[in-house]
Amino acid sequence: MPSVDEVQDALTNVIDPELGLDFMELGLVYEVEVDGADVDITFTLTSPGCPIGPQVTEQMKEFVGELDGVQNVNTTMTFNPPWTPDMMSEDAKFALGY
Repeated sequence: MPSVDEVQDALTNVIDPELGLDFMELGLVYEVEVDGADVDITFTLTSPGCPIGPQVTEQMKEFVGELDGVQNVNTTMTFNPPWTPDMMSEDAKFALGY
């Protein structure tokens, strides 16, 4: 069974193609839950009109699914609460000049 930290580390491989930063740094991953071999990820996008949702979902399933003990990766996209740049890590804010 992977830890939440291991799942979050795997999610650093999911990159926003427009911003060039990973989903964890951007604050786009809202919640990670691990229940045995099942991992549930709740995430958002920078805007509701962003077209990369299916691509991101597949990447999350791929990278997290490679962790030992993971059998199912379930993703849920939400826009509540809406993402804002304030949710980014300090490193991401610096990189983007925010």
